[in-house]
Amino acid sequence: MSEALAASPAAGTGTPVPAAAGARRFWRRLRAQRAALVAAAVVALLVLVALTAPLLTAWEGQDPTTYHPSLVDSARGGVPIGPFGGAGADHWLGVEPQTGRDLFARLVYGARVSLGVALAATVVQIAIGVAVGVTAALGNRWVDQLLSRATDIIVSMPLMIMALALLAIVPSSFPRPVLVTLVIGLIAWGNIAKIVRAQTLTLKGLDHVAAARLSGWGTVRIARRELLPGLAAPVITYAALLVPTNISVEAALSFLGVGVKPPTPSWGQMLTAADVWYQAAPQYLMLPAGALFVTVVALTVLGDGVRTALDPRAASRLRIGTGRRRESAVQESGTGGTDRPGAGTGDGDGTGAGAGDGSAREARKEATA
Repeated sequence: MSEALAASPAAGTGTPVPAAAGARRFWRRLRAQRAALVAAAVVALLVLVALTAPLLTAWEGQDPTTYHPSLVDSARGGVPIGPFGGAGADHWLGVEPQTGRDLFARLVYGARVSLGVALAATVVQIAIGVAVGVTAALGNRWVDQLLSRATDIIVSMPLMIMALALLAIVPSSFPRPVLVTLVIGLIAWGNIAKIVRAQTLTLKGLDHVAAARLSGWGTVRIARRELLPGLAAPVITYAALLVPTNISVEAALSFLGVGVKPPTPSWGQMLTAADVWYQAAPQYLMLPAGALFVTVVALTVLGDGVRTALDPRAASRLRIGTGRRRESAVQESGTGGTDRPGAGTGDGDGTGAGAGDGSAREARKEATA
């Protein structure tokens, strides 16, 4: 039992792997993927910008909610003065049409709102999905059937339509970012629940779980000590790929007018404000759209890198390790080894014919003749 407590099943296998060794292996596989490292750096920079938004806007001397009517030409229908929307020493990227709010401040604070809503909604989805999936797998037949049918209903619901309906009927006095977070989290946990249930059913049949059950452990203790470590890999992988989806959903809801409301900054809300002026001043559209594009792509690439690092089958395609390890792998696969019986004179690519191989082929030809 002591070995079972210190180990967790590897992702996609039933073999227990020590936690420290599994962590080292994960980081080694992740470092071998350059695209994932670049994406991780971009995500870290975006998170840093979101966390330091008050400092950045104080450095510029502006905030995202203050009106600047002097920078807007009312005679021209609210178009900001100047070719760059009133950009200058006090407004690095200019101001928004009609409102005159500082564009840089809204872009920086929009990162805080968009990333915060997406991350919080992901946490809600993971918490509900893991709880439902583990309970369904460990409960009796009736509990499993009830939770499985409820999960099927949640999965069958179209996310955007349900979110639009719920956000439209809730009073506007409720804090909008919190409301959007709860709506996304409460109606999009079905897929993670299915994944967790299937993985938990697999883990229930492993030897160390059976040993824990025979030792008199309760269901809660088995789930906490034996099952949850084995669920970490698929849950982390799915969560990493879920964050960019939630960012896109939040931006779409704000763009449609039912998400974050002005003057609270959000990238989706900024896109809504730019739909009239983007032809005359493309920066109103390009800045929030570019921020959304970079964020979603970086999070998607990072999530795929995490999936590869956690999956032994996908990670086996990575070229990791010292030259000695690669050489031993080559010899084991028969690509150039000459010390095995019947190896003969290989040609280096595993297709060389030795004496044993030649005699075997002749015997097969005689048998078919």
